[in-house]
Amino acid sequence: MGSFGWQEILLIAVVILILFGARKIPEFMRGLGRGVREFNEGKEGARKELEESEKNKTASSNVKAEQTTKEQST
Repeated sequence: MGSFGWQEILLIAVVILILFGARKIPEFMRGLGRGVREFNEGKEGARKELEESEKNKTASSNVKAEQTTKEQST
């Protein structure tokens, strides 16, 4: 699929205007903005959880390695 040109964007805008009317468009866009914001917040939260999980896993591995080293040296 190629990128959208100005003619396609104009056609989509006209169709939306006809379908929803001028009064509903701001409401529709607010809802769309909220949806995008919630999606990004969820994505960021999942990324942070994965990073924390990876840090905890690495820290746990380091502790186990240190304990194994201590046990072998005694």
